[in-house]
Amino acid sequence: MSKAKKSKSTAGGTIAQNKKARHDYHIVDKFEAGLALMGWEVKSLRAGKLQLVDSYIIFKNEEAFLIGAHVTPLNTASTHVIADPSRTRKLLLHRREIDKMEREAKQTGYSAVCLAVYWKGNKIKAEVALVKGKQLHDKRAAMKEKEWGLNKQRILKQGNR
Repeated sequence: MSKAKKSKSTAGGTIAQNKKARHDYHIVDKFEAGLALMGWEVKSLRAGKLQLVDSYIIFKNEEAFLIGAHVTPLNTASTHVIADPSRTRKLLLHRREIDKMEREAKQTGYSAVCLAVYWKGNKIKAEVALVKGKQLHDKRAAMKEKEWGLNKQRILKQGNR
């Protein structure tokens, strides 16, 4: 009789999502990027202490940086380090991806934002996207579609009883 193996799951999936970005923008293109982090930041992310609400991506010297993401430092993890919770973090992307995003983000109406941060194995990855702003009537139409989808599911569920 063998013992059941314990799975080595770190934190299991998504650490944080930027729901406001999905509501305010049309997503044109998505990319997966690594994040250059410090040790205390990884420990805080393991505890789920990340906010992406007002974060965005800038391009400087042919590199991509995440601005405005707030990682709340843990008291036990950062005792010897002066932690800056909203420091600029470098995004690790391929050269072609950076060039494509930078070229398209310079167009009028387009921007680059971080949609989510998640675990992929033992690595922390960020889902970054090239986005275009929605108008107010687009947001209303999206809300109507969402409500209709929910109502349709309710009707189908009642019909199957």
